[in-house]
Amino acid sequence: MNLGARSRRIVTALLTVLLPMSALTACSDGRDKATSPPGTPGVTSKPCPNAVNPGNGCIYLGVLTDRSGVFRTIAGPATESQRAFWEKVNRQGGIGGYDINIVTYTRDTKYLVPVFESEFEATKDKVFAYAQLLGSAQVAAVLPKMKAEKIIGAPLSWTSQWAFEDNILESGNSYCFEAMNAVDYAVEAFAAEKKPYKISSVMSVHYAGDYGGDAQGGVRAAAAYHRLGYHHAPLEPGLPQEAIKDVVKQKPSLVVLTTSPADTAAIVEGAVARGFKGRFLGSSPSWSRMLIKDPGKIRSAMESRFWLAGPWRPFATDSPGHAEMRSALGNAGTTNADDSFVSGWAFSFPLRAALEKAAATGVMTRESLFTAARSLTRIDYQGILPKTAGNFSGDANAHAFRESVLSRPDHRQFSGVRVIRDFWEGPTAEHFTLTKPCYTAA
Repeated sequence: MNLGARSRRIVTALLTVLLPMSALTACSDGRDKATSPPGTPGVTSKPCPNAVNPGNGCIYLGVLTDRSGVFRTIAGPATESQRAFWEKVNRQGGIGGYDINIVTYTRDTKYLVPVFESEFEATKDKVFAYAQLLGSAQVAAVLPKMKAEKIIGAPLSWTSQWAFEDNILESGNSYCFEAMNAVDYAVEAFAAEKKPYKISSVMSVHYAGDYGGDAQGGVRAAAAYHRLGYHHAPLEPGLPQEAIKDVVKQKPSLVVLTTSPADTAAIVEGAVARGFKGRFLGSSPSWSRMLIKDPGKIRSAMESRFWLAGPWRPFATDSPGHAEMRSALGNAGTTNADDSFVSGWAFSFPLRAALEKAAATGVMTRESLFTAARSLTRIDYQGILPKTAGNFSGDANAHAFRESVLSRPDHRQFSGVRVIRDFWEGPTAEHFTLTKPCYTAA
């Protein structure tokens, strides 16, 4: 049967809709590819190893993570989720004529600043940008070189310093605002529970450096806002005994933990066993689903005495972004429904948006990526975060995202936590003016 011109156009349009995106882009002739000057780090005209789209070039992104240090239980699922995220981007055709590779330059930094610096030096001239940079102090150590070479990176950390740094594409609340919201929530929740006493004092138990110090600054600001007694106890990773003694001695109404999951478990279980009657509230990296995996004293203590503040909703949340993540992870997410998967997926959105915006200019360089990143004002996180969380323009106080999600451990939930307060900005964060990173004030 002969088709007229109009019929042929209709059939062509239908085929375009029905064919998988990867089938269309895999045979791309490269005419839509953004150009990259010779010598641009991490960008090649050759396809990636095991390329999804053999006709595409390759953009290499670095991952400096923690495979064997104190945050390995968080970093593992986050990195796996990131790989699934970028694999999905590649299956959808890549970006600007390039596939994305985050495997070749994934390195274990053991959560040690010197190792992080060494691996950064070893990879910075081989990658276009960094898909993951784990650790606040670690990133701060290499920031001068990132600035000098206009290298963009997505952090697996939430210090308020990132709101002041043009090279960092952060997602979600900072530890500082998270801690403020934690204390504000506790003040409200204690009153609602009609305890025989109101919260009278709060203690910050925290690691030294940007991570713990940033949360400490938030706790102190909230204590001042509510006129609470305030104590703080610095903690060396893996050495929780002194913190347990301080908690039992000071007897605060609330303890805010900015530690690792292992130290969280030791402090909660140890303090409760010694008669401590108050509550604990953890910064997001202080929690892991593994803490309540098995029945016993630690599960009982965590479920009855611990709350969690975090930057987004848990793994099983019904949102388009969560559903897409779970689908991309497949069996890995089903067998290990860890909320750290959400972290890896969520903080990949801004870098993807920046890469797309840079590619749209027709030139893929670190300069074009840097310019694109700083011009982002809204990002569609597909329900994992509000779109307003994706503003990277303007001053820090104006664009810093201040809302947190409050949860509590519950072994009956798919990923081990139950949301008790959805995205919420407490009065301390609402009235706080961010003029410098909170840890510098602490």
